[in-house]
Amino acid sequence: MKIFVVAFLVAACAQPVLACDFCAVYAATEAQGNSGRGFFAGVAEQYTYFNTFQSAGHNERNPDEEHLNSLMSQAFVGYNFNNRVGVQFNLPVIYREFAAAGKSGDELGIGDALLLGNFHLFKKRTMDHTFTWNALAGVKFPTGDASHLNPAEPDFAAGIGGHDLALGSGSFDGVVGTDIFGRWKKMFLTAGTQYSIRSEGSFGYQYANDLSWSGGPGIYVALKDDYTLSLQAIVSGETKAEDTIHGVPTDDTEETIVYLGPQINFTWGSRLSTQLGADLPVSITSTGEQIVPTWRIHAAVTWRF
Repeated sequence: MKIFVVAFLVAACAQPVLACDFCAVYAATEAQGNSGRGFFAGVAEQYTYFNTFQSAGHNERNPDEEHLNSLMSQAFVGYNFNNRVGVQFNLPVIYREFAAAGKSGDELGIGDALLLGNFHLFKKRTMDHTFTWNALAGVKFPTGDASHLNPAEPDFAAGIGGHDLALGSGSFDGVVGTDIFGRWKKMFLTAGTQYSIRSEGSFGYQYANDLSWSGGPGIYVALKDDYTLSLQAIVSGETKAEDTIHGVPTDDTEETIVYLGPQINFTWGSRLSTQLGADLPVSITSTGEQIVPTWRIHAAVTWRF
C-alpha cells in the first residue's frame, strides 16, 4: 500500500499540465523543512512593542511614559537526515530600545543559541487529508550577554527591569515541544507547544520555566502547481511563574499572555516558505509592576536546498 501511494504521488506530480491540489500541499510541506532529506535555512523575525503598564495584573496609567521596542532576529540552519529525524541550530540577534521619564537606552547583541533535534512521530497523507505529528528536544546555550541580571544594577524604570533587558540568561536550559498539522481538503489546523526548563544562571538569577503555544485553523485560498497561499487565525500565548534570585522569588516577573491574530502563509514550489502575522493580546495577567506587550508582528522565511 505504501509503495502504491508513493508511486501515485510520483506519477501525479510528474504531470505539470494537470492541476493537483495534493501535490501543492505536499510541496508546501517540503518547503517548510518538515520532511525530506537535505539542508534548510532561514530567518525568523519578531517585533514586539511594549507600552502597556500593569500593576498587580491591572492596566494602569503609564506614569513615566515607559516603552520598550524589542526586535529578535533568529537565523537558523538545519539538516534532515531522512523523513523522520533532523537537527536545527538557531542563533538570535536581539535589539532593544527603551525609554522612560526622559531617559533612554538600547541594547544590541546575540542572544542564547539553541540546538534542537526534530523527530517526526507520525505522518499520514491521502488526497483528501493529511496528518503529521512532530516532537522536538534541545538545549539552549549561554551565549547572550547576561550582565543586566546583576542585582547591583538598579531597574531602569518601574516596569522595566534587568530581566527585560538582558540578552541572555547565563544558563544552560532544556527545551521540549511537540506540534501537529492536520488537513482536510483545503482546510487545515496547526497546533504546537514548547516548554523551557530553566536552570540557575548568572548572578544566581533563574528565569522560571515557561510554556508557550501557538496554533489555529486555516484555509488554502490558492493551490497551484508552483505555489500555495493560505490564511490562518492564530491563537498563541505564554505563561511563566516568578523568576528567582538565589532561590528567592521576585515579585514582578510572573505573567500569562494570550494573543489572537491573522497569519498569511506562502510557499513557492518545494523550496521557499514564508509566513507573516500579527498578534494582539486579548488577555494579560501579571504580578508587580510590569510593562507588557501592546502588539507584535512576526515573519519567517525558510529555504530548502
